[in-house]
Amino acid sequence: MGEALAERGDLGRAQGRVSAPPAPPLLLASTSPRRREILEQLRIPFDVVAPEYEETEEDPVAHAVGKARSVLALADGRPVVGCDTEVICGGRVYGKAAGPEEAAEMLASLAGRTHEVVSGLALLTEAWEEVHSETTLVTFRPLTPRDVGLYVASGEWEGRAGAYAIQGYGASLVERIEGDYLNVVGLPAALLVRLLAERFAGVYGVG
Repeated sequence: MGEALAERGDLGRAQGRVSAPPAPPLLLASTSPRRREILEQLRIPFDVVAPEYEETEEDPVAHAVGKARSVLALADGRPVVGCDTEVICGGRVYGKAAGPEEAAEMLASLAGRTHEVVSGLALLTEAWEEVHSETTLVTFRPLTPRDVGLYVASGEWEGRAGAYAIQGYGASLVERIEGDYLNVVGLPAALLVRLLAERFAGVYGVG
């Protein structure tokens, strides 16, 4: 009897060691290094495809959907993720600065104020679409002209909405944030994880 139980225990341990099949990689419709880094941090498998989509309006949700739909034909049944992020303060949309002077103007304008980082997120397949937005509030500390000049000289503002990167030297500009930090970095991670848990429970390590 004891031997039989031991054998069953060995079998149970062996079954527990059987690994689940690997999750199919998401298709990320973005070439952003920040978004790739966040998915890697979350240990979510993914492949990258550059979206074929032209941004014609100031709407991060529409941009996210457009990017995702533009690569859906390449997904081969896998879920596609599209994302777009904008910085908004006082009704003004702060895009990517064209040069150092514009970057300095943006930073001076954001100094001592609270702005919104708004991301559109689209998770879709050929059968359904999940389309959402996420907003994080970021407050800059008051900045002196020297603060602005030093940050602009760092070059970190290049290619960044709002002319700063919170995950780098730009953290020195920030007094506080309210909401998802990774949304400011470039991808609303908490929102994506929730959607994956709901739509693909257990497949991507969540839910």
